[in-house]
Amino acid sequence: MKGLDILADGYLEKVNNGATTLSLLGRGNGIELMKQTILKDSIFVLFPSQDKNAQEFFYILSGEIEANINGDTIKLGPDDFISAKNLEGTVQFKTLADLTFLSISTVPVFHYLSNIVSKLRSIGEAVEKKDRYTFNHSARVSNYAVKTASKMNLRKEQMENLLLASILHDIGKINIPEEVLKKPSKLTNEEFEMVKKHPGDGAAMIRDTPYADIADIVEQHHERVNGRGYPFGLKGDQILVEAKIIGVCDTFDAMTEDRAYRSAFTAEYAMAEINSLIGIQYDEEVVKAFEQVLKEEGRLSS
Repeated sequence: MKGLDILADGYLEKVNNGATTLSLLGRGNGIELMKQTILKDSIFVLFPSQDKNAQEFFYILSGEIEANINGDTIKLGPDDFISAKNLEGTVQFKTLADLTFLSISTVPVFHYLSNIVSKLRSIGEAVEKKDRYTFNHSARVSNYAVKTASKMNLRKEQMENLLLASILHDIGKINIPEEVLKKPSKLTNEEFEMVKKHPGDGAAMIRDTPYADIADIVEQHHERVNGRGYPFGLKGDQILVEAKIIGVCDTFDAMTEDRAYRSAFTAEYAMAEINSLIGIQYDEEVVKAFEQVLKEEGRLSS
C-alpha cells in the first residue's frame, strides 16, 4: 500500500561492530529509528550534542545496564526508557547483561558505525588474532580512553573521534609479519623499524575513507611529549590530545596484560611507571585523569 513500508525481520542496513550490533530500521525527516544490541560488560556512552534541538530516546527490550549519576548507582532493565536532550556531560552505562534496545535520534547516528568502519575493525581484529596476547586490546584501550576523555571534558566531536580512533589505533600492524608481533625476545633494529611504521600505515588506510579526520590521531598515538616518540618525533602541544590519551591507555594495557616475552605487571606498578614519565613521555593532565578512572574502577587504591 502506498505510504506503508513493512520490514518483516528486516532492516535497511546492519552493522556488527565488535561488541555492538546496530540495525537501521527506518529513517526520514532527520529522524533515525534503530535497534541495537550490546554485549555484556561493554560501555554504552551518551554524549552531549552541540545541536540544542537534538534528542535521543532509548527503550530497553532486554538486558540490564547501570550508571553512576550524581553519585547514585542506577540500574535499568526491560521496559525502562531513557530520554536525552541538552545533556550537561557524558553519561556512561555499563551493560550487566547482553542489552537490546530501540532508539530514536533526531540527528544522524548510524553513519558513525558504517560498513566502512566495520571493514577497518575487521583489520584490527585480524591483527589481534595474529597474537593471542593482544586479543581485545583495542576494546580495552577504547574503554579506558573514553572514560579518561570524559574526565578531561573533551568536546563531543573529540570524544566521538577518540572512540573510533582508539578502536582502530593498531590496524597498521596488519603489515607486520606474525613472527615479529609474537617474537619472545628483543626485536632487532630492522624489526623495530618495521613496527614503527604501523601508525602511519594505519593512518593511510583511514585517510582513504570518509573518516579521514581521525587519521592524525591514529598516526600520533606513539608520539611522546619529549619528542622521542614516532613516527615524526612530535613534542608537547604538537601532539593531539586524543593521541596523548591513547598513548597512556595503550601503554597501561600493554603493561598489565601478558606478553610473549613477559608476564603482566600489576596495575600499581604500571601506573607508577607511567607517573614517573610525566613530562617525559606522557602528558600530566592525561595521566591524572586516567589514574582517577582506575581508582573509580577499583583497579587502584584511592
